[in-house]
Amino acid sequence: MPAIRYHDALNDALERMDDLGYERGAGADLANHGPMGAETLAALGHGGEVAAWVEGYRAAMPRHDVPARGFALDPADETSWRPALGDFARAGDWEELFRRELAAAPWREVLARWWPRLLPGLLAGLTHGLIRTAHAVRSLAAVPLDAQPTPHQLTELARGLAYWAARFAHLPGEVRMSGHHDLAGAIAALPRTAYAGPGKRGRAVAAQRLARPGELAGYHEALGSLAPAGTQWLLSEMTTAFAGVYLGHPELFPVPLVHAVTAPAAVRLVLPHLPDELHEPSAAALWHVHTALLLAFTDDRGGEETAARDAAEADIPPFDELVARAVEHGDEHVLKFTEACRREHALRPDPRYGAAVLAAQQRIKPRRG
Repeated sequence: MPAIRYHDALNDALERMDDLGYERGAGADLANHGPMGAETLAALGHGGEVAAWVEGYRAAMPRHDVPARGFALDPADETSWRPALGDFARAGDWEELFRRELAAAPWREVLARWWPRLLPGLLAGLTHGLIRTAHAVRSLAAVPLDAQPTPHQLTELARGLAYWAARFAHLPGEVRMSGHHDLAGAIAALPRTAYAGPGKRGRAVAAQRLARPGELAGYHEALGSLAPAGTQWLLSEMTTAFAGVYLGHPELFPVPLVHAVTAPAAVRLVLPHLPDELHEPSAAALWHVHTALLLAFTDDRGGEETAARDAAEADIPPFDELVARAVEHGDEHVLKFTEACRREHALRPDPRYGAAVLAAQQRIKPRRG
C-alpha cells in the first residue's frame, strides 16, 4: 500500500463525498458505503481507481443529505448524550459532538473513551457504525509520525462514531464467556427457527426477527455458550467460521451475512489502538451480534457443516485475481468483503475465505462491468 498514493486517493475521495449523508436509497435506510468503499479500494492498492469509483457510487442511488444539527450534546454529562443513543434524528448532534471531541484530544484518546460506551450497540446499522469507524481508524493510523491527519480524515472518524451512536441498537441479554463450546461448537449448537408464516420468507421477516432476537429459541442460551479464548484467536475463528456460514447459504439474500465476517475483521483493525482491557469485551459484543444475525437470517444450518470441505475441494483463484475481480465488480460489499477475507487469510490461511469471496462476487450484482 504506497502511503502517498493511499493518502492522496483517500483524501480526494473524502472531499468528493463530504456532502453525502449517513444513509442512501429511496424509501430505505441503507448505510452510505462511499467512504468505506473508497478507503478499501485505496488499501487494496487501487488508489488510481478511487475517484472514478466515487463518482459512480454517487450516481448509483439517491442519497440523503448531511443531517442537520439541533441541540448540542454534552460528552461530560451522561444525562445529555445517553438518551440520544439510537436516536437517528440526533445524528447531526452526534457528529458535532465528535468533531468537538477530536478537536480537543488525540483521536486515539477519543476512540478509547467512546468505544466502551458504543460497544453495547454494535449492531448499529447492521454493524456499519463499527465498520465505518474502523476504516476511518485505518486511515488515521496510516498517517506518518511526522505528519498530521487531514480535517477530512478526522471528520470521517467523527461520522463513523456518530453513525454508530445514532443507529445504536442494544441487544437483550449479556454475553458470558464462561461456556464449554469453541466457536464452531457454539454455532452448531444454536437452534434455527424455520419460518412458518404466509408467503416466502424475505428480508422483512429477518428484520422483524432482528428487532426481537430475545424471543427466538436458543438466543439467551447461546450468550453463555462460548468458552474463554484469546481475542485475536477468536477473531480468526469468527471470520473463518462465518466465511463458511456465508458459503453454506446460497439461498439467502447475499449481502447481510457478509457483515458477520467484515465486522470482526473491522474490530481487528481497531484493537491495536485500544487499551487491552477493551479487547475481550469487543469479542464478546461480536458474538452477541453473530448470535442475532444467525437467528434472524437463517432458518437452518444449510451447507454450514460441509462448507470447509467444499471450499478445500473447490478450484479457487488466488487472492490477487480475486482482488482484480472485486475491483472490476465494483460493488461496495464485494470490495470490503474481498479485502477483509484477504487480510484474514494472510493471518491464518483457510480455503473458506477465498471460496466465500468468489461466492459473493457471483451472488451480488456488479455495480459496473
